[in-house]
Amino acid sequence: MLDCQAEELLPEEKEKLTHPVVGGVILFSRNYHDKRQLSALIQEIRRFAKRPVLVAVDHEGGRVQRFREGFTAIPAMGDILKQAEGQSESAAYAKACGLVLAYELKSLNIDFSFAPVLDINGFSQVIGDRAFADNASEVIRLATHLIQGLKAVNMPAIGKHFPGHGSVAPDSHIALPVDERDFDDIRSTDMVVFERLIERALLDGVMPAHVIYNQVCDKPSGFSIKWLQNILKQDLGFGGAVFSDDLSMYGASVAGSYVERAEAALEAGCDMVLACNNPQGTESILDGLETRFANPVINDLQKQERVMALYGHSMPIGLNDKYNSAVELVKRLSER
Repeated sequence: MLDCQAEELLPEEKEKLTHPVVGGVILFSRNYHDKRQLSALIQEIRRFAKRPVLVAVDHEGGRVQRFREGFTAIPAMGDILKQAEGQSESAAYAKACGLVLAYELKSLNIDFSFAPVLDINGFSQVIGDRAFADNASEVIRLATHLIQGLKAVNMPAIGKHFPGHGSVAPDSHIALPVDERDFDDIRSTDMVVFERLIERALLDGVMPAHVIYNQVCDKPSGFSIKWLQNILKQDLGFGGAVFSDDLSMYGASVAGSYVERAEAALEAGCDMVLACNNPQGTESILDGLETRFANPVINDLQKQERVMALYGHSMPIGLNDKYNSAVELVKRLSER
């Protein structure tokens, strides 16, 4: 999954979309001027790809909402508990946020947002109020309701950052965080959120963290067979799609060159890798993986099946009234 640089596709990006290794595009704020332009860009992406590709975005709410003008302002998930009066109201707010963001993205033919954030608001520099709460039980409860809102619009839910990024301070965009807790502490404090939502069959995808949990494995979870194959897939029974976090982040640099990062993530258990904000790095990945995907083995075909299961979920008809009611709830929350 790659990115694009502007509000229209550049000539070289049109060429990249035809590459057999490309399976999706992630959008950023730089790709947005207004809804009409964004709709045209997405149509252009799908036309030049000449095959089904995923179109995704980070649209969590709060400080991570890529499209703003013309979209409902989704509050930070951490604001829900602060502003709501009781569990019933916080549940209604969470579900409304999920429904609104899904409806507005699906209306433009975007397959999904990389949401919800399932981290605990511990002392991470990058998570903070992106998290629903500072404890697993509230994160599980509110994430469940937000996912119900997503599912009402037929949008997949992608939980991040497995097994939990909130209990380690450094920002993996610019550093390599190391979590020194033992597995039992990680599981009971952070990973239990993923465990419970997987048990309830609420997650369609998972994104691992660029964090080393050194009492469990010496590799970041997104490059770790132990975390992805043994724990996530075997122990927790997760059968959905696994997306790497952006391979251009500093936390991914431990895996080597861009091609080595992509290969390591795929071998560890990721089904699709994200390569953003570095066109040269993206090109090296496309070149480096071309032979692999020209002669795919059964494991690679299964990876493609898992990610493309998230493609093209149609929005149900007759949601206008529910959407309008949800918008009013979200606005009420934002105004408090």
